[in-house]
Amino acid sequence: MRILLLENNFTSSQAIFSALTKTSFTVDMVQCDQEVVELLRNYDYGLAILHLQYPDIYGYDILTTLRSLKLTTPVIIISPVNTSEVKTKAFAAGADDYLIDPFDSTELIARIQAILRRAHGYAHPIAQIGDLTVNLNSHTVMVNNQPIHLTGKEFAILELLVLRKGIAQTKETFLNHLYGGRDEPDIKIIDVFICKLRKKLQAAGVGNLISTVWGRGYILNDPQISKGCASLPVMNKPHKQSQSISGLHESHQHVAGSSA
Repeated sequence: MRILLLENNFTSSQAIFSALTKTSFTVDMVQCDQEVVELLRNYDYGLAILHLQYPDIYGYDILTTLRSLKLTTPVIIISPVNTSEVKTKAFAAGADDYLIDPFDSTELIARIQAILRRAHGYAHPIAQIGDLTVNLNSHTVMVNNQPIHLTGKEFAILELLVLRKGIAQTKETFLNHLYGGRDEPDIKIIDVFICKLRKKLQAAGVGNLISTVWGRGYILNDPQISKGCASLPVMNKPHKQSQSISGLHESHQHVAGSSA
């Protein structure tokens, strides 16, 4: 998952950067609030962190701009300012969380993971898709309680598919998710990653969960939903109702003929 970090204090921001990368997040660090807006407008970030010295001066403007542009990217503010008034205004402006600096890095990671899960409809860090189990916190994957080894890129692709289950994702979305518009390889690399991921999942016995949507990209299917749709009863044509209506029509003609 890619995170955008607005740096305010270099030393503290480096600590944030280190904590995030150790947890397998990909982090882009910027120093300008306008750059935050432009990057969130043009690229697909899972979350943004605004590390601000005085959020009441700059933070509200950034948040207001982001929300006025209909950008729904979750935002965490980190600041040494610890007053109810400032925190309340930050939430009102569109912040999803507010953390006091200095902070414990494990708490920050836990808050980020919780926000990311809730943003995609998951209250629990473990996602179950058929026999496939994906732990969004520990970045582990299992099939029938047997671990599957995935590379960082393969897990990032699976993570995106799981979080957006049932929604087709374009190759451009995957490329943006993996590289964030920086040093991007040819888009065909996504087909290579998907192919390798499919082979590993199929070899583990979960079948073909990832389908190709021609002209769009790829989608993760939920076997339970597919079974549910397949078991729905098929409505028969209302033959009896048609016959009844036909009979009424003939009866009406007979009565009309008699009266004539």
